[in-house]
Amino acid sequence: MDIPISSRDFRCLQLACVALSLVAGSIIIGVSVSKAAAAMGGVFIGAAGLGLLILAYPFLKARLNLDHFLPAIGNLRVHPNSEPDQGQGRSNTNDNKEGARSSLSTVSRTLEKLKPGAPGH
Repeated sequence: MDIPISSRDFRCLQLACVALSLVAGSIIIGVSVSKAAAAMGGVFIGAAGLGLLILAYPFLKARLNLDHFLPAIGNLRVHPNSEPDQGQGRSNTNDNKEGARSSLSTVSRTLEKLKPGAPGH
């Protein structure tokens, strides 16, 4: 027997369960004498947190969708200018090659330092 329920009523029911769990956990922790009872109150509060996360999941999924901002991050590339630089008489390609070599040597030195048994350890 299926009883139809609207999504708004379902969300209200979820929110009521979260609130009830928070109140119950707080009361259990507040009146508990033993650590085991306080831990049980913590379980209730943890369940309320999980319920809140489940309740907020559709909103979080829509707002923090990786497909929205990952392509924008992927388009942040350096496009070297292949025309010669008029001010210095050197091309930017040579500067980029030298910069890449310098970066590569820095990375190589760092990796050498991080190897087990390296002189710095």
